[in-house]
Amino acid sequence: MASEDWSTVVENSVIVDAIRSPMAKGKSSGELAGVHPVDLLSQVLTALIERSSLDPGTVDDVLVGCVGQNLEQAATPGRQAWLAAGYPVHVPSTTIERKCGSGQQAVEFANSSIIAGRYDIAIGAGIESMSRVPMGSAVMGADPFGPSVRARFPNLVPQGVAAELVATRWKLSRAQLDEYSSRSHELADHYSSAGHFKREIVPITVPGADGGAATVVESDSTIRPDTTAEKLGSLKPVFESEKYATAFPEIEQWMITAGNSSQLTDGAAGLLLMSESRAQALGLKPRARIIASSVCGDDPTLMLTGPIPATHKVLARSGLSINDIDAFEVNEAFAPVPLAWQLEFGVPLDKLNPVGGAIALGHPLGASGCRLMTSLLNYLEATGGRYGLQTMCEAGGMANATIIEVLN
Repeated sequence: MASEDWSTVVENSVIVDAIRSPMAKGKSSGELAGVHPVDLLSQVLTALIERSSLDPGTVDDVLVGCVGQNLEQAATPGRQAWLAAGYPVHVPSTTIERKCGSGQQAVEFANSSIIAGRYDIAIGAGIESMSRVPMGSAVMGADPFGPSVRARFPNLVPQGVAAELVATRWKLSRAQLDEYSSRSHELADHYSSAGHFKREIVPITVPGADGGAATVVESDSTIRPDTTAEKLGSLKPVFESEKYATAFPEIEQWMITAGNSSQLTDGAAGLLLMSESRAQALGLKPRARIIASSVCGDDPTLMLTGPIPATHKVLARSGLSINDIDAFEVNEAFAPVPLAWQLEFGVPLDKLNPVGGAIALGHPLGASGCRLMTSLLNYLEATGGRYGLQTMCEAGGMANATIIEVLN
């Protein structure tokens, strides 16, 4: 039997479209809590297919980022969402978990597979229903690290404590964190009120409880327009404890609160990628392309600093300088993350998370990488920008970074 020819085939990969659901509070009273995560993702995939008038049977793979792969997200949610949409059963799906960078990694895997000539058309998406699949519910008291890892890194901590360590190392003040967090809400509110999110948000239908009338969610419900730094300054730190204060005496002031952290959120997002030749044959106009990507690890105790080396790595691969980039998305897991990153690179504040970030829009874990890329692409198109860089800190001290180029 003759072996298959695995010689490298290089294609140009392009992003044809990028959309997302509204972002909703990830609790039982949240606007999207009444919709199963499979059906939430299914509605996003349906909109993605219909907006390009694409034959769904031509999609080679559906790659979906998801962190909480348990409970209602346990059965390969991309596969179930595709079937829920009524699409052909021959199209497969897989689930990708790189913590908060899962959705971004899904897009990068889709892009790489098209460049390699393995796929013609692929979807990179993300889903997280944090109201129905609570964060950490897959662990349920178990130790995911094991004795060998703990022996090597005896001071592994929750991400909130890591954020305190980052704030301490970069000498950030509580006032800086709260001012930045207030800015996130202000920018998101301004961008939303001006109607700029309408192109990227697809309405989500939520079934009525006990057979009642369905509702349609059309806009983000996480933005708090009345947020001020003064109000945020009144909130108490949530991670201070005698245990961690003893382990980390360098933390002289505990500063991380619910107000300067990302919000637990329900949401889904997706990008449609294909080879340039296939897009041309279908008469579809590419919106952007990925010109470089990187992934790296960093200190697992600090945990949230990975975006810094990941950014250096992706810039080196792209041949661009930091000054060539028109807008940056640095996920606002906690306010110290983008602020420490900014101090390292000296980027003007108006280029950083210009439409607000996860502090205002929320952080639906596996979907966030796709949400960031969707918002970044739309912002660049709206402002005439060419290059955008996004980077995402991830549990365990990892990070992804991606540079996109607008083509229209």
